[in-house]
Amino acid sequence: MTAVALTIAGSDPSGGAGLQADLKTFHQHQVYGTSVVTLLTVQNTQTVSQVHIQPPALVLDQLEAVLHDIPPMAAKTGALGNAAVIEALAECAARFDFPLVIDPVMISKHGARLVEQQAIDILIRQLLPCATLITPNLHEAAALSHRSVEGVPDMADAARAIADLGVPNVLVKGGHLDGDAVDVLLAGGHVVPFHGPRLSTRHTHGTGCVYSAAITARLALGQKLVDAVRAAKQFVTDAIRNPPGLGCGIGPTNLFVTPRL
Repeated sequence: MTAVALTIAGSDPSGGAGLQADLKTFHQHQVYGTSVVTLLTVQNTQTVSQVHIQPPALVLDQLEAVLHDIPPMAAKTGALGNAAVIEALAECAARFDFPLVIDPVMISKHGARLVEQQAIDILIRQLLPCATLITPNLHEAAALSHRSVEGVPDMADAARAIADLGVPNVLVKGGHLDGDAVDVLLAGGHVVPFHGPRLSTRHTHGTGCVYSAAITARLALGQKLVDAVRAAKQFVTDAIRNPPGLGCGIGPTNLFVTPRL
């Protein structure tokens, strides 16, 4: 049977992030990708100039169409935009019988806000309890845990605080720390660190999307969570290591890289 993964996310016309990066990542993992568009952006590697959030009814209609015809083995969310979309999605996600990975995208690499501030409370109260895994970066972990996150011990503390919100597994990404790129996974009550090299490059557009999409693809293939995270981190590291050199700003990673399946 062909593995299927679903992304519920925003569109990046430059192709390095959002649902475009998710679909490319699914494809590289030999997983058939489906998508639900939550918002449209006008962006490239240098700037985000517009963000247009889709009506909640349209988001749900897309979702129901996909679920009815090509049900996924795993799904992920990316940028959701506003409280109305999150609330509508949460009502549907409560009935999902497959793993859901939530990438709580709040701000783009260019600093553009991709979720309204008042939507974060809805995200915490209604959508997070539907998740199998949430993958915040340092800024997002701090916003969700209401604490400063400046080092690996802080990351573990933030993961525990976020888990207390009703999420069974939390991956706090340390890509913005100095030194090695260390991520911290809280799974089954145990903290598991994942170490990677610090790569000096401006081509990091969409890394969070690619990371969470790779995890989702591997869950769709039936991998255990810890193994999926470990392999996904290697995939995104390889993608950062050999960028295609596109764009004049924060360029995309190499989504032609072959996963180590």
